[in-house]
Amino acid sequence: MTQPALPDWRPANPPPRRPLDGRYVRLEPLDPARHGDDLWPCLQGPDADPALWDYLPYGPFASRAAFDAWLAGNAAGSDPLFFAVRERANGQAQGLLSYLNIVPAHGCIEIGHIAFGRAMQRTPRATEAVFLLAELAFALGNRRLEWKCNDLNARSKRAAERFGFSFEGLFRQHLVIKGRNRDSAWFSLLDHEWPAQRQAFERWLALDNFDEQGRQRSSLAELRNRSRPER
Repeated sequence: MTQPALPDWRPANPPPRRPLDGRYVRLEPLDPARHGDDLWPCLQGPDADPALWDYLPYGPFASRAAFDAWLAGNAAGSDPLFFAVRERANGQAQGLLSYLNIVPAHGCIEIGHIAFGRAMQRTPRATEAVFLLAELAFALGNRRLEWKCNDLNARSKRAAERFGFSFEGLFRQHLVIKGRNRDSAWFSLLDHEWPAQRQAFERWLALDNFDEQGRQRSSLAELRNRSRPER
């Protein structure tokens, strides 16, 4: 059996270092001078999520200087390509995420290095940040968008499934992180799956999907099921 030919295939474009605007958030290329004063208390302050750094290969940071050095290193790179997430309503930077493992020749790109402050977690801002990167990834011509995480990271796996990624399998003894074994769970979202997923995201993020208290009227999973074509 041979694999399908792709006679019209063209490599994807690499992601540009530019802001992305949504209804709730603006993604900005990471700039320690502009974002550091917001990100330090959001990610490291006394009210920060104590589990935030558990499965990331870095952090928590013992000092602001160490944190700033980490930001500066990330801001200087292009893979990973880091973005700060700024809430549009108040202008505060409340989290980070990135593209990584960017392979235009194969049309493959990953979303990762996600660190959202407590104020941003489980909000439309968090969902929209992922949506904006997914939308751009496929607009650039990628065939495959990946999400990988520590198999013990239940929150990340739930998020991947909520965002419409499909579980592909477990890479056992994949990495050594902070002196511990990491088995990596792999998820993907493909280009032909994206139109229905995009429709579900857009319906979920619409203002009329939330009541006066900000509670969702329909879940993303419910909207995704409605977006699936009938057979």
